[in-house]
Amino acid sequence: MRMRNKKNLIPRMERCASVQVKDPAALRGRWASLLPGCEEVRAEMGCGKGAFTAGVAKRDPQALIVALEKVPNAMVTAMERVCAEEIPNVRFIDTDAVNVPDIFAPGEVSVIYINFPDPWPRKKEAKHRLTALSFLALYWDMLPVGGRIEYKTDQSWLFDWSLEQFAAVGYELDQVTRDLHANGPVGIMTNYEARFHEQGVPICRCVAVKTKPDHAPLPEPKRRRPAPDGPDRT
Repeated sequence: MRMRNKKNLIPRMERCASVQVKDPAALRGRWASLLPGCEEVRAEMGCGKGAFTAGVAKRDPQALIVALEKVPNAMVTAMERVCAEEIPNVRFIDTDAVNVPDIFAPGEVSVIYINFPDPWPRKKEAKHRLTALSFLALYWDMLPVGGRIEYKTDQSWLFDWSLEQFAAVGYELDQVTRDLHANGPVGIMTNYEARFHEQGVPICRCVAVKTKPDHAPLPEPKRRRPAPDGPDRT
């Protein structure tokens, strides 16, 4: 079911135009120029309502946080949060993660955040998961050697599957846990995460590090068999 458009969505987004980038391809290779004294550029794949985005930006003011979100109804809330709190080091892009090669130059992003992505539970939908091999290869190109992906989910089956995908591409896994907040809250939470923690839902987290220039060869996509010819009706 598609989310119903929020009331006055367009005017609300226009009021926050200072933090939205309408032509991200034009900034490819020079994102750091948007923040005086910028020490690194980070990207968030799906920022939701922006609690995590704002929290990280306030904690690390020397980093430019580029937040991607393909659902404008969620992104407008995040934009309003950042504007209301006058956080200078966040920019938003209304786009899908599949477009990152056109947005970021190779090695331009030091950290990628993937928090509670859509699990796409059906097997035939696996290619849409943000930790599928094809996406992980795109992220690899964005990162320098030593760059990392920080990943969190409440879906234990998805976490186990994702660990296999990270390893298959060539990322080195670190800080792997299946109950991040077992001994109390750790780090900055998303809205979903705070709710899950209150409900006692374990949070899975890992860090995947790019430790070498080239990723492992990816398997060739399976080709569909051509449909058989229909009966000759001549």
